Amino acid sequence: MKSKRVFAAVLQMLCMAILGLLAGQALAADPYPVRPIQVIIPFPPGGVADLVARPLAAAMEKELKQPVVIVNKTGAGGAVGMQAQAVAKPDGYTLMVALSSISVMPEVDALFGRPPVYKLSDFTPIALLSSDPTVLVVSSNSPWKTLADFVADAKKRPGEIKYSSSGVYGTMHVAMEMFAHAAGIKLRHIPTGGGGPALNALLGGHVDALSGGPNVSIPQIRAGKVRVLASWGATRLAALPEVPTLMEQGYKDVEFYIWSGFFAPAATPEPIIKILREAAAKAVQAPEFKAAMQKMETPIAYKDSPEFRKFWDADAARLIKAVRNIGKVE
Repeated sequence: MKSKRVFAAVLQMLCMAILGLLAGQALAADPYPVRPIQVIIPFPPGGVADLVARPLAAAMEKELKQPVVIVNKTGAGGAVGMQAQAVAKPDGYTLMVALSSISVMPEVDALFGRPPVYKLSDFTPIALLSSDPTVLVVSSNSPWKTLADFVADAKKRPGEIKYSSSGVYGTMHVAMEMFAHAAGIKLRHIPTGGGGPALNALLGGHVDALSGGPNVSIPQIRAGKVRVLASWGATRLAALPEVPTLMEQGYKDVEFYIWSGFFAPAATPEPIIKILREAAAKAVQAPEFKAAMQKMETPIAYKDSPEFRKFWDADAARLIKAVRNIGKVE
């Protein structure tokens, strides 16, 4: 009988200890989110990532019941902000909206034989938000009425026609160099600090051309400040149905898209990722987000995390190949 009483007492203490541990874990696990969330934009205000992220943040605030604050961390073609996200605490309170250039930077580091600023494995994709082909625009005061005019002049004056970009090896740089390679021309690259500054360089007459996201360029096209010569898409843009693609004009293997995606640090717990995926899925359906995207004439290209992962892997492979073709740019 004594042994049975001892066993019962031990069993009771063990059960109490387990219940205490579970209770402690429940108390320690704060619900998410309980404070403001920061969303890093690796580019200055006015570019594609910034214009997509702001209405997304506003819509997500309603879903998450916490402020979602945009923070522009700029520099090095986006690498500064992406590195900040890569090393951020994986607690769901530091997120990022980045462009397809996220896939380029590690390959550039490898090209120059230096340690990577970040690795693609440092990020968990939450959702693809938009995906647009770049468009080639020139000043409305330029002599080029067509892409053929532009190419013919570039062949006569190698390295004299200037184009701006968001930075060396950024999406605007890689897209233009892909086209220049296909056309057999040499252009002069003038990097800036982001998509907004790159457009301002064209509008200010400091450069002659740029390849950029249609949502940034279309207002200037309709205002008569710039002229569009081509798009990098597989098909013509719905917003610019009169503009032929590069492929239509005889240039192959130059399909290129600027996409925007929503990311978390790689080690973010799956329950938090699940909450963010669900919030993003609802946010892109919010009337205010749809209205903002429609105003920018950027179609929503939402893909949830698993589908976005597949899309990103395929796109990264294509961009890595493009960077290797470009080679070192000092």
